[in-house]
Amino acid sequence: MTSTSRRTGTTRTGTAPLRRRPLPATTDVAVVGAGPTGLALAVTLAEAGIDFVLLDRQAEGANTSRAAVVHARTLEVLDELDPSRALSAELIGLGIPVGTFRIRDGARPLAAIGFAGLPTAHPYALMVPQDRTEAVLLARLRALGRDVHRPYEVTAITQDADGVTLTTATGETLRAGHAVGADGMHSAVRTAAGIGFTGSAYEESFVLADVVMDWDPGAAEVSLTLGAAGLTVVAPLPGGHYRVVASVEEAPAEPDLAFVQGLLDARAPGQATVRELAWSSRFRIHHRVADRYRAGRLLLAGDAAHVHSPAGGQGMNTGIQDAYALGRAFADGNLDGYEARRRPVAQRVVALTDRMTRIATTRNPALRAARNTVLPLASRIPALRRRLATELAELDYR
Repeated sequence: MTSTSRRTGTTRTGTAPLRRRPLPATTDVAVVGAGPTGLALAVTLAEAGIDFVLLDRQAEGANTSRAAVVHARTLEVLDELDPSRALSAELIGLGIPVGTFRIRDGARPLAAIGFAGLPTAHPYALMVPQDRTEAVLLARLRALGRDVHRPYEVTAITQDADGVTLTTATGETLRAGHAVGADGMHSAVRTAAGIGFTGSAYEESFVLADVVMDWDPGAAEVSLTLGAAGLTVVAPLPGGHYRVVASVEEAPAEPDLAFVQGLLDARAPGQATVRELAWSSRFRIHHRVADRYRAGRLLLAGDAAHVHSPAGGQGMNTGIQDAYALGRAFADGNLDGYEARRRPVAQRVVALTDRMTRIATTRNPALRAARNTVLPLASRIPALRRRLATELAELDYR
């Protein structure tokens, strides 16, 4: 996913010159990218006693929210990493548990998907900004005596029969038994591995904004509004904020408060008064899956392996689950089983989010009418409601 973003509010001032943590000469696993996927993999490896080095090209972690939902299966993964449940409890304390996703066409309710009663200790979607998820994972990693090496941009990766050599922009090298690309859609590891990234991009651009606003549906649900103009998602965040995601034909480079208010006026008339814009972004969405998850000693996880529509909030969750599965595969000595387990999940998630996005953004009047007729009928069937809730919660991917 590529994006142009703007952030308002507080900025860092008086920052001291950054001191790099020196790279060791060798390690068992080099993890490139310290977003949620890389951090989750690092925690899993640390718990298993496997030596690793986690590198990231950024001087600091995320300070904007980006992904905003943690689903039930991801919370279960945190519980498996920390059976005391302190890890998931800390994250839950920073977020808002939401029990319902409600689908509308404008102001007209079409369907409600509830998570209550699902077979999990976490029957809800946890609305929490990505930077807080990353902070919780990083704190856990540091509690285990490990940390991120920043800023190290990996510019060359070569592998041979005995290992992998990573070269950074500063000319330093790291020798590892394996390297994992958790470095996003434009993955250097995937490029070095020669792995294709099959798929395409949607025609629409998307606006993402975190705002403070008066929102009539309130903070007890996530609202998915469909309409001829496109898909609009409004989700509550801590601190009285809301996340707004909307598809538009061509979003401005820097969506401002007036633009976001205009979107909501057109798509949810009379329901929203935007009072403050905290952060905004324009991006285009791709739906792609890597042709393979492994090439010799190089492996992929998270956005390096799959990217897709934000419909349903699956992206970060799938990446964290990739990381846990890969970390356990290293611990169990079963790397050959990693792709077989996780690539079908990515294909399923990409297919689901693609269907959701195309159904939501269709401009065909006949298809919109059929959608608006079928959704209310289908939502009255308990088995279908439960199936969709289970799919969104990613509980089928255990």
